[in-house]
Amino acid sequence: MKPARIIIAMGVSSSGKSTIGQSVARRLHVPFLDGDQYHPPANVEKMRSGIPLTDEDRWPWLEALATALADAADRKGASVGACSALKRAYRDFLTEKAGEPVLFVHLDGNREVIAERMAKRKHEYMPESLLDSQFATLEEPDTRSENVLFVPVTDSVEKITQTVVKAVDHLKAFKRWQ
Repeated sequence: MKPARIIIAMGVSSSGKSTIGQSVARRLHVPFLDGDQYHPPANVEKMRSGIPLTDEDRWPWLEALATALADAADRKGASVGACSALKRAYRDFLTEKAGEPVLFVHLDGNREVIAERMAKRKHEYMPESLLDSQFATLEEPDTRSENVLFVPVTDSVEKITQTVVKAVDHLKAFKRWQ
């Protein structure tokens, strides 16, 4: 893995991106940015209506998130985000727009586990009906050619957080209170 100041928790809806991203950011004492907050209103309305986003819908959202993550890393030394980043092209685009290496933490889980999680929560605009489109869109990251760390969603939040923090040991200056 390449050392990175920007970490993105990625995966399908209900894989735990926000929970893990927040936990890692707290542990590293750096800002957390939830990708959902960077969607334009038109994207939110589409998803709320059960309509999957197209690539054209995603590019402005991904650019806004990448720019915000890079700005936060410039201000605070590192940043953590949550973003589905389902396709290789999206991950490449995020890295390009950030202008530096990004570590993608792939929260890996099968459809049954994710569906069970999704049924237990209420998301503002992501209905269960979009789960199949999420898995259909997902292009598994390639550890040989992408800066990615796979973690099973079935691990505890604490175990996943420890795994990620250990993988970014180059950021140890941010762990000063541990």
